[in-house]
Amino acid sequence: MLTDSIPFRETNYFSSLICDYLDENNDLKSFYNRFPKLENFKAQIEEKRGSFSSETRVVLVKSVKNQYASVAVSEATKTNIELLSNNETFTVTTGHQLNLFTGPLYFFYKIISTINLCTQLKAEYPKQNFVPIYWMATEDHDFEEINYFNFRGQKLQWNRKASGAVGELQLDGLDSVFEVFANQLNTSTNAETLKQLFKSAYLEHQDLTDAMRYLVNELFKDQGLVIVDGNDTELKRLFIPYVEDELVNQTSFDKVSQANSHLNGLDGNYKIQVNPREINLFYITKDIRERIIETEGVYQVLNTAISWSKSEILKHLSEVPERFSPNVIMRPLFQEVILPNLCYIGGGGELAYWLQLKSNFEAQKVVFPLLLLRNSVLIMTDKQKDKLQKLNVSVDDLFLKQNELRTKVTKQVSGITIDFSSQKAHLEQQFKELYVLAEQTDESFIGAVKAQEAKQIKGLDNLESRLLKAQKRKLSDHLERVTVLQDDLFPRQSLQERNMNFSEFYLEYGDVLILKLIENLEPLKSEFLVLTVQN
Repeated sequence: MLTDSIPFRETNYFSSLICDYLDENNDLKSFYNRFPKLENFKAQIEEKRGSFSSETRVVLVKSVKNQYASVAVSEATKTNIELLSNNETFTVTTGHQLNLFTGPLYFFYKIISTINLCTQLKAEYPKQNFVPIYWMATEDHDFEEINYFNFRGQKLQWNRKASGAVGELQLDGLDSVFEVFANQLNTSTNAETLKQLFKSAYLEHQDLTDAMRYLVNELFKDQGLVIVDGNDTELKRLFIPYVEDELVNQTSFDKVSQANSHLNGLDGNYKIQVNPREINLFYITKDIRERIIETEGVYQVLNTAISWSKSEILKHLSEVPERFSPNVIMRPLFQEVILPNLCYIGGGGELAYWLQLKSNFEAQKVVFPLLLLRNSVLIMTDKQKDKLQKLNVSVDDLFLKQNELRTKVTKQVSGITIDFSSQKAHLEQQFKELYVLAEQTDESFIGAVKAQEAKQIKGLDNLESRLLKAQKRKLSDHLERVTVLQDDLFPRQSLQERNMNFSEFYLEYGDVLILKLIENLEPLKSEFLVLTVQN
């Protein structure tokens, strides 16, 4: 495999906030604890060790074992679950929605970044143990965001009515999705593996949580990945004090609002990713996932008749903590309370909202994790790489907007220089002489000279534009091949990893795909990887 890499900022696909964070911009340093460098994990280990109790570890291990009760656990994963009991064991965590058949490709990059960072940390800090965690977002409700995956340009969608937390959804209707998917596959060994993966996950389990746990375990059990479902009574019992604070004091609203105000006041024109509510909790039952609100001492579940007084809701919380579900503001706090976690790995949007949360963690006396941008990858075949070279297009050029790419290629391969800079410079020199003459007359003549200069510069601009268009027409076949190649690698003019599903690549490369990603992804190298694979 051949690799190239591009700084994230130069891809133009990442926000100024994330790019400035990666550059360790001084304005942002108050929004995070430590920057994710290998040497900074030493202090993070010491801080987390001092705050994470053995009692919490006992509950965590018991809950995780219960969650794996009906799963074929690999020796590597079994060992890692047992290691969580050890006070010298720490985690690296990523989280993701329960997207159908893992959804977009970057799901794999999140997981593999997490696995590889644990390997790297073990080499640097051999006295400690590091366990990769995938946190399943089972309590989400955005069914429309997860009910499909793309395969060969077609959207394979699970159509059904949905309410409540998605993890509890029964799997009715996925047999028809399987039929459509299977009919598009050939009879190769890799195709049969994909069919069996889908069938075993979605047609042989009861709900979406079980299906996703099975699927991800099958894909990454050899690497010892541990899957955690936060929608767990005993894990939520550990979180009761923080839920009480949220209900009574609404600390997160105050702290995150202050952080947002601070972020808004910076010069970077950063976009606020999430805004807190007065109470950042949902109430969930089998068919309900609604916000909890408080009005003049009365707590209510929106769009229901459920209500409590303050004392009643606190009593209810102690009895059934599993019904209280943290939203996007509180979920990171829940995760860091129940895990001996050092680092969270996420995409740009995720890290943007994590950067809003540090002051709330401090108020709650919970260690804020290191924040690491996940690896990003563009996978291309050796044939596509050869085409790039023949078309005189660099890997960096592929990240340009398509019109910019076509313009750049036209100028590169055209036999004519499509740049009138020298003519414009010559024109400007001539008008300097006219201005000297004009200054000897009245102001009206100076105005006439200015107007004529602007007119002639505009004329040269128009001629340059017309020449460019003429050359594009002349080179239309070449430009069409460039456009087709970019469309193949950037579906819908967006990143490949945000559109394509792993199955398209697995069909071609099988398990080698995962092994080569593990071999090549470097989580602490802040660059976009371009990976060339052989057909």
